[in-house]
Amino acid sequence: MYRRILPLALCVFAGTAFAEDIPTRKPGLWEVKMSFDGKGMPAQTMQQCADAETDVALRSPPGSGADMCPKPVMKRSGDTMTMDSTCTIEGKKSQTHMVITGSFESAYTMKVSIKSDSVPGGGEMSMTMDAKWLGACRPDQRPGDLIMPGGMKMNIKDMQRVQQQRSGGLPQR
Repeated sequence: MYRRILPLALCVFAGTAFAEDIPTRKPGLWEVKMSFDGKGMPAQTMQQCADAETDVALRSPPGSGADMCPKPVMKRSGDTMTMDSTCTIEGKKSQTHMVITGSFESAYTMKVSIKSDSVPGGGEMSMTMDAKWLGACRPDQRPGDLIMPGGMKMNIKDMQRVQQQRSGGLPQR
C-alpha cells in the first residue's frame, strides 16, 4: 500500500517545489508529523535538517518536476496559502488541493486532499502534515538529512546524486 502512496506523496511535494512561491523554512531541525485520513494508514513522524538550499530540494524530491506537475494555481490570504495542481504520475492524473497555514519560521500545518485512481481503496485521500521547528540541527546531522520513523537516516542531496547517476546526469563514482 505504501508503494502506491509514494507517487502521490511525490505529487504533494512536487506541487510545493516552486521556491519563488513558497518561502523557505527557517534553517534547522524540523519535526513533521503526517497523518492520513480514512485509509487505515498509521501516522508517521520524521525529522528534517534543513538549510535554504536543502529546503528547496526537500520540496522537490528525486524524480519529480514540472513535467509531472506543472506550476500550481496559488492564492495567499494572510498566513494561509492555497494551492491546486494537476499532476500526471505513472500515467495517472492526480488532482491535489493543499492549504498551508502558519509560519515557516516556527510551525505550520499543511492539509492535502488528493483525487486519483492511484489512491488505494478508492479515488480520494486526505493527509495532514504538522511541522514545527525544533531548533538547530544536531551535531551528527547535515542539511538535507531526513530522519525517518525507526531512526533510519537518508540525505536528500545523496538521493538526488543517485537519481542523476541513474539518469546519466553524473558519472558514477
